[in-house]
Amino acid sequence: MAALAVVRDLREHWAPASAEELERFETDVLSGFVLARASAGLADGTIRGDVGHLEQIRTWFGRPLWDMEPADADVYFGKVLRHSPSGTRLGRSQALSTYFMFLELRHKVEIHRMTGRVVECPIDEMNRPRGAKDAQLRIPPSEPEIGTLFTGWGGELATCRKFAPTARNYTASKLMSQVGLRVSEACGLDLDDIKWDLGRFGKLHVRHGKGTRGSGPRERMVPLINGADRTLRWFIEDVWGQFDDDHTRPGAPLFPSERKNTDGSARRVGDALRNGLDNAVQLILRAGRTG
Repeated sequence: MAALAVVRDLREHWAPASAEELERFETDVLSGFVLARASAGLADGTIRGDVGHLEQIRTWFGRPLWDMEPADADVYFGKVLRHSPSGTRLGRSQALSTYFMFLELRHKVEIHRMTGRVVECPIDEMNRPRGAKDAQLRIPPSEPEIGTLFTGWGGELATCRKFAPTARNYTASKLMSQVGLRVSEACGLDLDDIKWDLGRFGKLHVRHGKGTRGSGPRERMVPLINGADRTLRWFIEDVWGQFDDDHTRPGAPLFPSERKNTDGSARRVGDALRNGLDNAVQLILRAGRTG
């Protein structure tokens, strides 16, 4: 016959820690959380965002986050953040849930020993902010729509108010559609990255290609197919000189900005490229859909 034993609650028989010990421990735990997320390969910006969310909740709560219970989360997300953007509420909830997962995996025993509390995430299925309702499904444009976009956009080059930046945005966007570049990759290209002598049409040396799983930038060579070579030759011969007058300058950007460096050379384009593409889509494609 199996022997019977007294079952004790884990919340009993704990040695309380001083306020100073808890404060040091809380700081060490947060540092460990940051290091663990970095070890998992998350970008620094993502980690800073999560820590920012946690600090906002900690400031409101006034105590270590491991003391939070579902009722506290109900008040925070149901009242304090009631009218905040859904993205803020969802991001803060996800950061809190991830932090509690870290606490349960790494520090559950220590927290019980120091406080008598059994760590349990205050976010559950009843109070978890919902994000699916506000999520927008991104459907890539069809091939005919892409053709319509660049036909309409190209037609506006003759009448637009600022030809050079419009032609730059048009060229960069068309290049992205022809050879499969990301916006950030196009912005990072230099004139010297065009290797006209490689392959049948020439190739692009993409030095700042997006890596996978936090591996960092990956370089690759992209052939100038689908008419991309003709697109770039037109831009360099007829448009580029309106931004800068020195094609031989080392590091000269392929897609310059209207802004200048201190030496008078053109800076590299940034958000203006993304904004130009978005505006063209709004004016040409979406206007046509609703018209």
